Amino acid sequence: MDAKAEELTVIIQEIRDRVRARHPGPQSDGTILGGVPLPDLLPLLHARDAAEGKVASIGTVNPRAPGLMNSIAQSLKRLVARTLDWHVREQVEFNRAVVNCVQATLDALSESNRAMSLLAGRIEECRAGAEDVKDLRSHWVQWREQWERDLAKAQILYLRTLSDLQGAWQHRVTLQDETHREQMKSLHADFTVALERAGQEIQRKLWLDLERVKAEYETIIHAELRLLRQKSSLLKGGAQTAPAGESLSDLDWLKFGEKFRGSEEYVRRHLGLYVQRFASASDVLDIGCGRGEMLEEFRAAGIAASGIDLNDDCVAWCHHKDLKVEKADLFQYLDAQPDNSLGGVICLQVVEHLPPLRLPEFISLVKSKLKPGAILAMETPNPECLAIFATHFYLDPTHAKPIPPALLSFYLEEAGFGRLEVVRLEPAVESIPSVASLPPDFRDKFFGALDYAIFGQKL
Repeated sequence: MDAKAEELTVIIQEIRDRVRARHPGPQSDGTILGGVPLPDLLPLLHARDAAEGKVASIGTVNPRAPGLMNSIAQSLKRLVARTLDWHVREQVEFNRAVVNCVQATLDALSESNRAMSLLAGRIEECRAGAEDVKDLRSHWVQWREQWERDLAKAQILYLRTLSDLQGAWQHRVTLQDETHREQMKSLHADFTVALERAGQEIQRKLWLDLERVKAEYETIIHAELRLLRQKSSLLKGGAQTAPAGESLSDLDWLKFGEKFRGSEEYVRRHLGLYVQRFASASDVLDIGCGRGEMLEEFRAAGIAASGIDLNDDCVAWCHHKDLKVEKADLFQYLDAQPDNSLGGVICLQVVEHLPPLRLPEFISLVKSKLKPGAILAMETPNPECLAIFATHFYLDPTHAKPIPPALLSFYLEEAGFGRLEVVRLEPAVESIPSVASLPPDFRDKFFGALDYAIFGQKL
């Protein structure tokens, strides 16, 4: 019996939990927010269940043990129940109405509990939002001040904009009509274009005038230089001057070099080969130094070097650049130098100017003046390249005869130089693009390098 009671208690508790889960809101102790108690509907629910049980049993008879007596008794009871049905019908209806009323009351109370639970949740949300309200109030003063400042700025901006609009309106009123404004725009555009064209034309004419003035001044300067050289020659003694038609001393050789050999910057870019070969040398002599490009490269590399040249303008130009240069004839100058005194000799674009029969003499003389192990370097037009005869060699009227690399190598061997090396320079295809159309074998054989350099070491 106790086991059945415990089982019944468990069932009731399960039913209670289901009811509370279906109608959430109250806390475990039957209260909501703030400790307000909610009515417990379980006793009323139990009473309703009991009443429904009684209403359901109306018209039934108590069961008895089976048998003849039980059948007679049950028949009598049913007869009595049918006989009294008109008397108890109102009571039955009343009982059922009361049960329905109780059920409606339970539903209403459940809805009330649910509404109160929702109301408690809303109150809790309001409590959470109260903190935000406090923060809003705490910042109200600062926001108010900032708002007032922004309002003042907006008012100032509004007044300024209004003033600008009034000025623009006044300017607009001064214009006669839309046609006049369009004409003014068109005239402005035309004026701008015409002004730009005039500026370009003035600039073009200015450059043309500058080029013309430059050419005129160069002509005047070169004429004055020739006159000064002629006066200098007369002061030194005109009787020693070569007969007319046999000398080219009146030519401006500085301008000649600029026009046909190239600018000094262009020449200096191609002299790195010689700087490398003479890197460890000193007391190097540059024979026919010209404008001094090689001496400048030696000075930049820290190589002690000096030069000689026959042209007065070239010597004066080298002195202007603080280069150690003398005016001298190469044979006379070399004769005056002690044997084994020079640390190296370089001779660029010079040997082709010498009389052919004196070239071996020059090489032997250089060999006697060089220190043992010193280098002689010579650069000259390359007659293996047929293009030099059409474009380069005969541009210089002082050129005597082209010297093939094999012949110059032979002269060096005869003089006692060893470790000979020929380096071909300036490919013809770079300055004469049409050469590129020739067959490669033929081009390399007859239109290769315009110049060549030869190196020999005194043994």
